[in-house]
Amino acid sequence: MCEVFKMKSNVWDAPIGIMLMLATCWLSQLVIAGSTPVQDTVSVSLPGDIILGGLFPVHEKGEGAPPCGPKVYNRGVQRLEAMLYAIDRVNNDTNILPGITIGVHILDTCSRDTYALNQSLQFVRASLNNLDTSVFECSDTSIPQLRKNATSGPVFGVIGGSYSSVSLQVANLLRLFHIPQISPASTAKTLSDKSRFDLFARTVPPDTFQSVALVDIIKNFNWSYVSTIHSEGSYGEYGIEAFHKEATERHVCIAAAEKVPSAADDKVFDAIIGKLLKKPNARGVILFTRAEDARRILLAAKRANLSQPFHWVASDGWGKQQKLLEGLEDIAEGAITVELQSEIIEDFDRYMMQLTPSSNKRNPWFAEYWEDTFNCVLPSSDNDITHKGDNTIDKDKLVCDDTFRLSDKVGYEQESKTQFVVDAVYAFAHALHNLHSDLCTQNDQSMGPHHHQHSETVWFRKPADRKSQACPNMASYDGKDFYNNYLLNVSFVDLAGSEVKFDRQGDGLARYDILNYQRLDNSSGYQYKVIGKWFNYLELNLDSVVWNKANEMPTSACSLPCEAGMIKKQQGDTCCWICDSCESYEYVYDELTCRDCGPGFWPYPDKLSCFALNIEYMRWNSLFALVPLAIAIFGITMTIIVIVLFARNHDTPLVRASGRELSYTLLFGILVCYCNTFALIAKPTIGSCILQRFGIGVGFSIIYSALLTKTNRISRIFHSASKSAQRLKYISPQSQVVITTSLIAIQVLITMIWMIVEPPGTRFYYPDRTEVILKCKIQDMSFLFSQLYNMILITICTVYAIKTRKIPENFNESKFIGFTMYTTCIIWLAFVPIYFGTGNSYEIQKKPSKSLHCASRLA
Repeated sequence: MCEVFKMKSNVWDAPIGIMLMLATCWLSQLVIAGSTPVQDTVSVSLPGDIILGGLFPVHEKGEGAPPCGPKVYNRGVQRLEAMLYAIDRVNNDTNILPGITIGVHILDTCSRDTYALNQSLQFVRASLNNLDTSVFECSDTSIPQLRKNATSGPVFGVIGGSYSSVSLQVANLLRLFHIPQISPASTAKTLSDKSRFDLFARTVPPDTFQSVALVDIIKNFNWSYVSTIHSEGSYGEYGIEAFHKEATERHVCIAAAEKVPSAADDKVFDAIIGKLLKKPNARGVILFTRAEDARRILLAAKRANLSQPFHWVASDGWGKQQKLLEGLEDIAEGAITVELQSEIIEDFDRYMMQLTPSSNKRNPWFAEYWEDTFNCVLPSSDNDITHKGDNTIDKDKLVCDDTFRLSDKVGYEQESKTQFVVDAVYAFAHALHNLHSDLCTQNDQSMGPHHHQHSETVWFRKPADRKSQACPNMASYDGKDFYNNYLLNVSFVDLAGSEVKFDRQGDGLARYDILNYQRLDNSSGYQYKVIGKWFNYLELNLDSVVWNKANEMPTSACSLPCEAGMIKKQQGDTCCWICDSCESYEYVYDELTCRDCGPGFWPYPDKLSCFALNIEYMRWNSLFALVPLAIAIFGITMTIIVIVLFARNHDTPLVRASGRELSYTLLFGILVCYCNTFALIAKPTIGSCILQRFGIGVGFSIIYSALLTKTNRISRIFHSASKSAQRLKYISPQSQVVITTSLIAIQVLITMIWMIVEPPGTRFYYPDRTEVILKCKIQDMSFLFSQLYNMILITICTVYAIKTRKIPENFNESKFIGFTMYTTCIIWLAFVPIYFGTGNSYEIQKKPSKSLHCASRLA
């Protein structure tokens, strides 16, 4: 017997040591000093060299004061048996821990976190004396040895719990005593935090991945407006938090977010359904709840007698459980559920199917499970008193027959987390095997976990080997070092052929099946059908999805998508809007904004982008071009004919009397004006715009300069003849040419100054949003100023024409000039209002040139 207790300085770090000392003191007083002991409950206890604890929800949560309800939990019993099954296989496997037997100490958590924490104190109490055997010394200086039984032996590690809320409570306690823990079902994201749960691992992934998978499913359905329901506790709260975050980032709106309290009654569930009904457009409902909460939500939906069913999308809390939906199949039809991808272990089914209450005495709850499964009563009254809490046997139930066996005919189906419970046991076994190889043997002769071949199935319990191969160093090895150096480093292929390993946060691989609850063909039965998978991304077969009372995929959106050319105007929730049309010249920049296409552009019919409008300018084949061209060509032809006639009769008296030089100048000016028509009709370019400026200004100045010189000469001759017989100056042909050239030079100079002040080029003119006109870069007012000199010439020429109107008939040339100038004045007076009044019509604006040409031709 140990007499001296010595604490060594290298056992714990100071903070952990202090916490452990306080916890040790408190538990010692609680257990030894006569305080109320930890509740003595029924448990599964099997002896072994190394003890693994187990925490499973064998009974459902009690309502009120009792922590455990009367109803046995099918999932919990199967997980408990999966642990026993795996322990049996490991103990009979010569390749894993040869000569070492694993024992168990399994407790019922009753699906309640506080009760599970209370139960876990039994693990701590058993481990208090074995935190580090080096702290004890016996009177004979020998190392203390512990007895090989589960109730007094230390718990080396714990498998469980199932619910995340349970694992959170238990992990906080076990870490203080360096007891590693592996959960086969807890998926709360926070359990990955190694600063808080540094000895926690799990063979399942965290809910972060499941939340992403749920949002992937919703986006695949084109749902943008959904409601959510989650259970109180770490599983539901952390899971729905991750879902909301992912949904928000991917533009999925939450219509209503409801929480199910841990002590909720039917009124609470009815109120939740009532709140969902206030958001009628949110037909999709996301459930991140415990299984029992999911059932009560469906019951409330059935009581509400919905005219339009909700479309359920549920997490693995619902998974693929059949018993959860008994009597609620019509409400749950079409539900989409997520379940961790798991394989059926056929050998475990054979193990379960050979179990009976008489052969399975090590599981004290199996009798209750048997009675619930077969709806019968076992003949032993002890079972009724111990497990049912009732002294009488239900007379309405039949006595259980000895021939009863578990099978699919009585509703037996392997629970989805069975594989992960077995994986947790084997993870401990492989880690212990590697620890044993490092500490207890000189040469590692094992094949290693990567090459391990599973031995033939053996289900019986091997007796504890009195000559255990476990060495003292292995029993006293620190649990934290074991977790970091061995447990997290295991990697093996499990009984179902799947790879098992942990990341540095202690999480398992994330693989999910996507299930759809469907009615069987030509049957009243229902089944879960795999419609897709998720492993980093979603693979979903939408064609195989069945919906509740709907032939097509239902919509779950606050507002329908806007039509082409319309934008959203938010109202309340970000997914609720009204549609507003963009203006005819705007396109949809994003779903909330219209943008102007800008001058020269017009939106496509779908309003998603804009295209450049056709650039308008005078086309050679248009009517507005053909008429002036015909007139111009005719005028050019006639002008050339006249020039040719003048040239042939150059020295005749008639030609000389008409003033050959000024007549040639006048004909050349008329030819320039007619040719300018082609520059006006041509596509505007820098070259054509330069020609237009020179042609319009200089062409007219040539004509009117020649006419002014003519009328001035005639006026001076007849005016001076009446006063004096002296010959006038500057009336010779040469002088007339010089005067005409000087007058033309002034217009050329004005045009050159105009070119400098307003450089020639092209510009786009937008008379309205649907039209783009290519024009020369000439301001309307500057064009008029450029013609101001020509107007002065016309005015002076008209004055001289009036003054010479009464000359003799032999000089009737002045009468024709006068008629021409009168006509020209009328045309020019009409030109200004016509030009400015037709500012939006580039074709009509070019018609004045034709009128001016006609006036010139008349001269």
